[in-house]
Amino acid sequence: MATTQELKDFTTQVRRDIIRMVHTVNSGHPGGSLGCAEFLTVLYQDVLNYSTDFKMDGINEDLFFLSNGHISPVIYSVLARSGFFPVEELATFRILGTRLQGHPTTHEGLPGIRMSAGSLGQGMSVAIGAAQAKKLNGDNSLVYTLHGDGELQEGQIWESLMYAAGKNIDNLISTVDYNKAQIDGSTDDVLPLGDLRAKFEAFGWIVLDVFKGNDIDAIKENLAKAKSLTGNQKPVCILLHTEMGNGVDFMMGTHAWHGKAPSDEQLAIGLEQNPVTLGDY
Repeated sequence: MATTQELKDFTTQVRRDIIRMVHTVNSGHPGGSLGCAEFLTVLYQDVLNYSTDFKMDGINEDLFFLSNGHISPVIYSVLARSGFFPVEELATFRILGTRLQGHPTTHEGLPGIRMSAGSLGQGMSVAIGAAQAKKLNGDNSLVYTLHGDGELQEGQIWESLMYAAGKNIDNLISTVDYNKAQIDGSTDDVLPLGDLRAKFEAFGWIVLDVFKGNDIDAIKENLAKAKSLTGNQKPVCILLHTEMGNGVDFMMGTHAWHGKAPSDEQLAIGLEQNPVTLGDY
C-alpha cells in the first residue's frame, strides 16, 4: 500500500499532467479533473484490485467506470502512471486519430477504459450491468463509478438508482464529485439538486459524506469504509465534497475553468504550484 506522501506526490504529478495536456491543445476540462485527482489517485494506487494486462471482461478484478467522461485528462494521467499505457502517450491528448480523445472511447482499445463516456448519465447503468454480471458469475470483486453532481440532473441516473437498490446491487460503490459547480454556473443556479444524501437514502442506498474530498487520508478512510459496507443488500454512495480546480489557485472557487485551457503564463503558474515529482512526459 502507498504511503500518504507517495499518494500526494502522485497527485501533484497528475495535476501537472492535466494542465499541460489541456494547455497543449488549448482544449479540455481542467477544473473537474483537478478536483478529482486525489480521489482517482487513491482509487488506483491504494484501493482497486486490477491488472495492467487489461482485458475488457475484468474477471476477478475490481472495475471502474468514469461516467463524467469530460474529465478525461485525470483518468488518462492516472491510468498511464499506474502502468496501463506509456506515460509519453499523454502528449497525444485530443489529437485526431489518437487513443486519447476528449472523451474516453473504447473503439481504439485504450487499456483501462471500459466504456465510452460522452453523454452524461449513462455510467451508472453500465456499471450496474457489470455488477450484476459479477454476482451471476460468482465473482466477488467490486464495481466503482464516478459521476459529476451536474450529471445527476439527468433522468437516467435516477432510474438506475432505483434499479440498483431494488435489485440489491450491493457490490457497487458510486462516488459523486460534489463540487456544486458545472459548466454554466453553480448547480443551485442551473438546476438545484436538493438534499442529495436524503435523496440517495430515500432510493435505498447507503450514503457516506466526505467533507474533505481533496484530502488523501479522508478519501482512503471513506473508501475503506464504503468497501466494508458492501454485501449488505444495498449499493453504496460516496458524496465527495471537492473543490473544482483544486491545487491551482486561480482555478479554484469558480466554475470558469470547467472547460477552458490555461494560457502560457497561467500554465507556468500552475506548474510552479505543483513541482514535478514523478517526471513529466
